[in-house]
Amino acid sequence: MSLDLASLRKEYTKASLDLDSVADSPIEQFQKWFTEAQKSELTEPNAMIVGTSDGAGQITQRTVLLKAFDTKGFVFYTNYKSRKAQQLEQNPHISLLFPWFQLERQVAVTGIAEKVSTAESMKYFMSRPFGSQLGAWVSHQSQVITSRNILEVKLHEMKEKFKEGKVPLPDFWGGYRVIPSSIEFWQGRPSRLHDRIMYTKNDNDWSRERLSP
Repeated sequence: MSLDLASLRKEYTKASLDLDSVADSPIEQFQKWFTEAQKSELTEPNAMIVGTSDGAGQITQRTVLLKAFDTKGFVFYTNYKSRKAQQLEQNPHISLLFPWFQLERQVAVTGIAEKVSTAESMKYFMSRPFGSQLGAWVSHQSQVITSRNILEVKLHEMKEKFKEGKVPLPDFWGGYRVIPSSIEFWQGRPSRLHDRIMYTKNDNDWSRERLSP
């Protein structure tokens, strides 16, 4: 079966982006775009592709949900024994990509990841649904298992163990804050002449410039 991928194309015409129209702060600009993504009823607007690499430079990617952001950075949560966490221990450099295809937009973030405080992780963990709290205890993330039945049995055990009270925060689970060094806003345009505005961190301030598509 032959797939004609070369013929798959679409003109991007929904919006434009200019240096004079973006916010002075990339976090303000991200807030604006994120709000528009929510109002557009995109599926999982907080879904982002997280790229990490190990000490040898081998890169891996996966989709993770953004759970908070502010002027300090972007926060997500994971198992601290997962592959991404092990790689971040070796190399804290990280990338995030928000692919908002329906809006013909992308936001790309590069920076350094650092663990959030236990108190911050606890606050978020306690806000999770009961099943998600149990799931954090059940999964030894990224480790090889022989069947799904192992997870089902472990989940039943956790339900019994914690049926009388609150589920405690696992000591191997918590958050990372990505402290950005650059944030690029990409808006699709006709003829593949896309608008790209790059913010770069300079000491305590941000500079911004237009990039060629």
